[in-house]
Amino acid sequence: QVQLVESGGGLVQAGGSLRLSCAASGLTFSTYGMGWFCQAPGKVREFVTAISWSGGSTYYADSVKGRFTISRENAKNTVYLQMNSLEPEDTDVYSCGAAPYGKFEVPEYYDYWGQGTQVTVSS
Repeated sequence: QVQLVESGGGLVQAGGSLRLSCAASGLTFSTYGMGWFCQAPGKVREFVTAISWSGGSTYYADSVKGRFTISRENAKNTVYLQMNSLEPEDTDVYSCGAAPYGKFEVPEYYDYWGQGTQVTVSS
C-alpha cells in the first residue's frame, strides 16, 4: 500500500520559513517524480513545485521562484520543500504527490497523494 505522509506545516509570521517533508512508502521512490501542490477548500489543486526522479530537474510556479526550494533524498524515500520569505498568500494546505511520468506541473499525471499539511502565514 502506497503512503505519502507530509509533515512540517504550521503557523509562521510573514517573512519566516518552514520546511515541509513528505515521506513515501510502498513504491519504488526513485522511479517517481514528486511534486508539491496546494489546495484551498473548494478550489482546484495548484502547482507549486516538482522534482524529477533523480533530482536533476526541478520545476517551480512563478509565484514561488526564488523563495521555495524542492529537494529529495532517494535513500530516505523523502522529498522536501524549503519555504522561505513566506507571505500570507502562501497560506494553504500543501500536499505531495508521486507521478511516474509526464508533465509534473499537471495534477492529473499523479498516481498518489498525501493528506496534506496546513501552512498558515500571518501578516
